[in-house]
Amino acid sequence: MDDLAGFLRTRRSRVDPAVAGIPTGSRRRVAGLRREEVAHLSGVSVDYYVRLEQGRATQPSEQVLDALARVLGLDDTGRGHLYRLARQHRRLAKAPAGRVRPELRRVLDLVTDAPALIMDHRLGVLAGNHLAALLYGRPLSGLNTARHIFLEEAERGLYADWEKCTLDVVGHLRLAAGKYPDDPRLASLIGELAMGDVNTASAEAVFTLAHPGRSPRGRSGRQRHHWRLSQ
Repeated sequence: MDDLAGFLRTRRSRVDPAVAGIPTGSRRRVAGLRREEVAHLSGVSVDYYVRLEQGRATQPSEQVLDALARVLGLDDTGRGHLYRLARQHRRLAKAPAGRVRPELRRVLDLVTDAPALIMDHRLGVLAGNHLAALLYGRPLSGLNTARHIFLEEAERGLYADWEKCTLDVVGHLRLAAGKYPDDPRLASLIGELAMGDVNTASAEAVFTLAHPGRSPRGRSGRQRHHWRLSQ
């Protein structure tokens, strides 16, 4: 039996639906909350939560664990136990080395009518075509698009919908942090963005990503027209 799965099932059965804000009736056949109710209250899909209880999902993010702890009414001891079980079953992925495959470089060379970039999971530019260099107006080597979007205020006009871009960046970094939780360069980048002096919903989200459980300050980000080839 998967310990994390068993723990979730046990704790789910102990939650009073009324306390969780779920209308109760005479037709409930299970003790505690249903799986779909936990999923809804936690903000995850039913399919994903079912896979957690079946031991088939092994990389829940800190945000998901925080939400589950809240819905299941865990105290500090229970929350700590939940995190330990999740870490035991997490298959840690090694961060990619950042090398561009030759076939991707060949595809990049074929793109002549639009800016095109190849980026890593930290949104660092690994390669780009001539039009991308012209668009950014600087050498692409060492450019990180997350920093460019969040921290370079003078460049915001380059993005058609800067606010939406900041949300896209936060969403991408949240996924990357869940997949590569032990990547120090990624953690450092998220921390740097969280210190930016901007005030938007996405800035608060990246602060929360950098500092789980702490109240966010204000911050922000941006977007640009280019292709991104998945590395």
